Amino acid sequence: MLEMLVLVIVANSAPVLARHVFGARFAAPIDGGRVLGDGRPVLGRSKTWRGLVTGVLATAALAPLLGLPPGLGLATGTLALAGDLLASFVKRRCGYAASARAPVLDTQPEVLLPAVVLRSAYEMSWLEVAAAALGFHLIVRFSSPLLYRLRLRRRPW
Repeated sequence: MLEMLVLVIVANSAPVLARHVFGARFAAPIDGGRVLGDGRPVLGRSKTWRGLVTGVLATAALAPLLGLPPGLGLATGTLALAGDLLASFVKRRCGYAASARAPVLDTQPEVLLPAVVLRSAYEMSWLEVAAAALGFHLIVRFSSPLLYRLRLRRRPW
């Protein structure tokens, strides 16, 4: 469970670090700026190809250092970021602005999607899946204000 949680954290941290390293370069929005019939963006401009690629590649590269196959790291990163994109899509449909705070949507899809789909690969029980979800929520909740003070996050949540 711990390795999966570390990979999910890396998948979510790599895009933030990439934004600091690359600035506006390679920051093309995944949704191409498209708006749906409700007048809201599909995902929003903060969900970029740069973030998706760096998050997935970072988890694939880190996995062997944790004793895991790179393919499992790749799958974990892909699912974590797919969960993040799903959360952004739902937030836009519910009328939340980009980067607006929605505590459950901001943490649970990106940890639950890889935890549930890859549960057997990580040999996790359902109790461990629940613990990973709670652990990730608490890590994000308590680290975000610190990362904001360090100017690594744009908002304290």
